[in-house]
Amino acid sequence: MDWDHENPFVQTITPQPGDIDGLNHTNNAVYVQWCEQIGWAHSHKLGLNLDDYRRLDRAMAIRRGEYDYLLPTVLGESLTLATWLTGGDGKIAMERRFQLVRERDGVTVLRGRWDLVCIEISSGRVRRMPAEFLEAYVAAA
Repeated sequence: MDWDHENPFVQTITPQPGDIDGLNHTNNAVYVQWCEQIGWAHSHKLGLNLDDYRRLDRAMAIRRGEYDYLLPTVLGESLTLATWLTGGDGKIAMERRFQLVRERDGVTVLRGRWDLVCIEISSGRVRRMPAEFLEAYVAAA
């Protein structure tokens, strides 16, 4: 596939009946859910999960999310969703990108981007990333 960035973390997805809206295509909110799911799966692969976030009292929270819905997808269509960590300041912020590709023709149907900021879970305040985040996330970017 023609990915926007090298070395994507990927998952295959097939829209199910509950993903389809009244216009007979995948509902936009479903794409957002898929991005959240692959973001967590990628984080787990990099060695950090929700239990680690709680233990460290830190989390990467979405400060801004952008999605470009380029083409519709339909029930049963084979798709591949990719994600990457593409940058960060090594202190409080990083960026995650997404690309959803239709497998039958390799066409990109969605691109997304999150600006993430490290917060202290207990207070919700912005805090520096702990060493574990730097080791897992910044190294992956």
